[in-house]
Amino acid sequence: MSSVVFLRGRPEPPPDLKAVMERVSRGDHQAFARLYDAVAGPVFGLVRRVLRDEAQSEEVMQDVMLQVWRGAAQYDPARGDVMPWVMTIAHRRAVDRVRYCRASADRDRAAVAGAQDTPFDDVAERAETNLDHQQVRHCLRGLTDLQRESVLLAYYQGLSYREVAERLHAPLGTVKTRMRDALIRLRDCLGVGS
Repeated sequence: MSSVVFLRGRPEPPPDLKAVMERVSRGDHQAFARLYDAVAGPVFGLVRRVLRDEAQSEEVMQDVMLQVWRGAAQYDPARGDVMPWVMTIAHRRAVDRVRYCRASADRDRAAVAGAQDTPFDDVAERAETNLDHQQVRHCLRGLTDLQRESVLLAYYQGLSYREVAERLHAPLGTVKTRMRDALIRLRDCLGVGS
């Protein structure tokens, strides 16, 4: 009776992986299932040690097994055993995933840093401001003396219409009209839409 238990408890001998691979290379699904059962555990273990992330390890293991299925015809039994060939594929895929994840994280950090540290081009800003100032000065020269003085007092000294009229000893209505005309001429000269 004990010999029966011993026979039932005996593990199945490992398959001849070279023969199994030969059948896999011809598209035999059952042979691939046997190959999968024989190599999936060691492949997952290797990938898990490299990646240290279970979910990614499962994805990479599936990628490896898919590559083995698709590339079975490229396996050359004269160059070595099946297990080292599969484990080499697994190791390369795992390392590729690590490199991809690092590169992706580096790109994300660079994008965040670039968004936060947008360099300010002070020279270009000053040049643009200088050109704007030159254009305004040019346009101001095209105004009458009363228009120019009214605009300068109102916009550069912050005076109200009434204060400008008092400073220029001119009627309030005249100052308002001159400033309105001056602003229209400035707008046209500067090319600003209405």
